[in-house]
Order: sequence, then C-alpha cells, then structure tokens
Amino acid sequence: MADSGPPGLDAQQLRQAVRALGAAAPACAACAGVLCAGWESVSVPLAAPQVEWVGSLRNAADPEPTLQEHHPDGTHYWSPRAPIVLDAFPFNRCEVWRCVQCRRGFLQYTEAGGYYVDHRLREIDLALVTEGPPPTVA
Repeated sequence: MADSGPPGLDAQQLRQAVRALGAAAPACAACAGVLCAGWESVSVPLAAPQVEWVGSLRNAADPEPTLQEHHPDGTHYWSPRAPIVLDAFPFNRCEVWRCVQCRRGFLQYTEAGGYYVDHRLREIDLALVTEGPPPTVA
C-alpha cells in the first residue's frame, strides 16, 4: 500500500495530516453513512473510490509496535471519547484514509485473530488526537 500514497511523508508530516483531516467539514453524502465516533467493526474495509489512502501510522523501524493502550480518563478501547494516541495501540497499526469529497478522515485497523479478521474503523476527531506519553510495559 505504501507505494500508492503520497511520496516522502515522514512521521511528523503524517501526524500533521491526521490533525488536519480531523478538522474536516461534516460528512458529505458520500460518507455520511459511516458512523464511527469510536471503533466500529465493519464487514468490508473502506477503499477507493469512496476514500483515498493518506498514509500509515506504522513506524517502519518498529516491526512489532506496542500493544499498550493509553486511557488517562478512564475510557476504554471502544469509547467514542477515548484519546487517539498515535504511538499507542491500535493507532500505531492504523492506516489513514479520507473521503474524496469532503476530506473527512478515518483510521482503519485490521484485527487478525486466530480464526477471524475484523476490520475496524474510527473517524478522526481532532480534539482527541494526541501524542500522549510513550506507552510503557509494566
């Protein structure tokens, strides 16, 4: 997928793009049916022509990113108000997409379990995007 994205985006530029996408206009007719303030399981991942790929939040230098989550205010994985901490799970394994019409941003993550694949989607809410403290393993 990396070959189809914008060339030369480093992690800082991609993080800036995530923040800019989060401030996009309200949903348009093309993406209004995608309701995912928190993580939602979807039967089929978003793809062109409805959305276009912006980039990946994966760190290419880290083959096994942390599984630690960050919930300083008592939220949990599925909470719509859970912070979007770019260096924490699952955001550190996400692809960033945007609607081709209104540029509304989405994070997409695929959970691969032992016997299933679960595509998960979350709208980017600028107010929730944070670097946060680096996840630590206790």
